[in-house]
Amino acid sequence: MKHTPATALVTGFEPFDGEPVNPSREIARALDGELIAGHRIVGAVLPTGFARALPVLDTLIDARRPALVLALGLAGGRSGISLERVAINLIDARIADNAGEQPVDVPVVENAANAYFSTLPLKAMLARLAAAGIPATLSHTAGTFVCNQVFFGLADRIAMRDRQLRGGFIHVPWLPEQAARHGDAPGMPLATMIDAIRLCLETALTAHTDLRYASGTEH
Repeated sequence: MKHTPATALVTGFEPFDGEPVNPSREIARALDGELIAGHRIVGAVLPTGFARALPVLDTLIDARRPALVLALGLAGGRSGISLERVAINLIDARIADNAGEQPVDVPVVENAANAYFSTLPLKAMLARLAAAGIPATLSHTAGTFVCNQVFFGLADRIAMRDRQLRGGFIHVPWLPEQAARHGDAPGMPLATMIDAIRLCLETALTAHTDLRYASGTEH
C-alpha cells in the first residue's frame, strides 16, 4: 500500500494596491508539491479581499487537512523576513482591498478573543534563519489589513475548533525591483525568500517546542 505523506499548507496573496507581483504568491507557487520534513507542501493563493480570503482558507484546510498552515503576506518597506507573533481582532484598512472594500474599525471575528499568539516555534525559526544569514526579525504587529485578518481567522479556528492544527503568519519584504521603484528598503531576492520559507517550514514541522532566548524590543 502506497504511503501518502501528511500535508502542510502554504498560502500567499494576490498582488494588491497596484503592484504587478506579490512575492508571497510566488513563494507559495514555488513550494507547491515539495516534500519537506516528510510533508507534501500544498501552495495556494488567497484573494486579497476581506470578504473572500477567510472562506477560501477554510475551504483549503477542510479539503487538505494539513498538519500545519503557514500563511504569507507582503509587508513592503520591511528589510527582512518578519515572523509574526500576534494576530489582533481588528480590521482597519488604510487602503481598499482588491474588491474595493475598505472596512474601518471592525472585528475580524465577532465576539472572539482580542488577540492570539502564533502556535509556531518562532524563535527556533528565527535562529535557523540567522544561522543561514537571512535577515529576519520577530514582529509584534501583522498590521490591520487582509494579512492580519487571515492570521487572526486562522488562529481563531485553531483555538476554537481545530486544536490539532498548528499555524502562523510570516511577512516577506519587497522584491529588489519593487523596493527600487518605491525608493524603500533594499528588498530581498525571490530565491532567498523561498529558501527562508523552506527553512521555516522544516523547523516548524520538526520542532514542537520553541527555543527560549531574549529577542524582544524596547519600542
